[in-house]
Amino acid sequence: MITVIICAAGRGTRTNLPENKILHELNGMPVLCHSLSAFMPFADEILVACRKTDEARVRAILSPFPCARPVRGGATRGESVLRALRETKGDMVLIHDAARPFVTQKIIKDCIESVQKYGSAVAAVPVSDTVAHVLKGCIADMPPRNALYGLQTPQGFFTKDIRAAYEKAFEEGRGKMFTDDSGVYAAYLGSPHIVAGDVCNKKLTYSSDFMPAERVGFGVDTHAFDHQEEIDRGIARLNLNYITLGGVVIPSNRALKAHSDGDVVVHALMDALLSAIGERDIGYHFPDSDPKYKGANSMELLSVVMEMVRMRNFSVKNASVSVLCELPRLSPYIEGMRNNLRAALCCENVAVAAGTNEKLGYVGEGRGITCYAMVLLKTDRG
Repeated sequence: MITVIICAAGRGTRTNLPENKILHELNGMPVLCHSLSAFMPFADEILVACRKTDEARVRAILSPFPCARPVRGGATRGESVLRALRETKGDMVLIHDAARPFVTQKIIKDCIESVQKYGSAVAAVPVSDTVAHVLKGCIADMPPRNALYGLQTPQGFFTKDIRAAYEKAFEEGRGKMFTDDSGVYAAYLGSPHIVAGDVCNKKLTYSSDFMPAERVGFGVDTHAFDHQEEIDRGIARLNLNYITLGGVVIPSNRALKAHSDGDVVVHALMDALLSAIGERDIGYHFPDSDPKYKGANSMELLSVVMEMVRMRNFSVKNASVSVLCELPRLSPYIEGMRNNLRAALCCENVAVAAGTNEKLGYVGEGRGITCYAMVLLKTDRG
């Protein structure tokens, strides 16, 4: 029988949220729900250590999880774990921080197998940064990082072993000195066994950690072709033998009306990116009333938008654009567009589709081109 203890009795003051961070919504549901959903396939019993003031809300969150129930947490993480261990029925226990909502089922499965084989399991990832021991604001020494790991949760043990270790630690007045369960195990039982964690198994600590992991953006743009009467009256563009789409110059017997280069593909994509990060559209950022954008290269404007995306700690996960155009035929130029956009977005997952409008409407009558774009951004917060 496997019991899962989820530590949820902290306050999370560094997030500056008006409520306990494990009750705050992340990607559409409370943080606590993410961990509960991950552990449900493996758990016979789930105990959620929580504060008295949060208990009513925790009970409501637990209602769809029949094997889960709250237990009263303590003033420290160690006290909360010990109180839960005293109510644990399973012969194996996995202890997890509720503030790590991105735990994977692979990590959980590996922890269970490690406890069965070695008696302990601690999810951990190798340290990638150089680590220094600092005293009075100065580096005292720099241990080699190839032997250093960052410890995560879950951490798994046979219940009788870790319960006895915690009881001993508190009997000796040492219970509050340990920051996680592996420290208690190491002090009283032996060296705990490491299993591979995951860099995505991040602990939510600051308000920026609650940014959505992914964001979707949608954009659409239309440009009309110059009309013959405008050409005759000399008010249309003089260059009538090409258009630019996706940064590719395409032969055409008519030009597109535009203040810039009229790249409808890039304009739609820029609007999709701006909408995904909550910004106003390209007309706001690059107004056609500003002379400096006269004849502007849209690929250069796209690089400005991409910098805005990066400044918000996002990158492009995938992008899709669909162009509606009767003439010229775009199929010979699709791959060139894709390559340009892949490079500009720093993303391989870019799709470009082109089609006609079956002679219907302004597109079908050859009076203009419309492009639709969607992007999926992923957070780069680490």
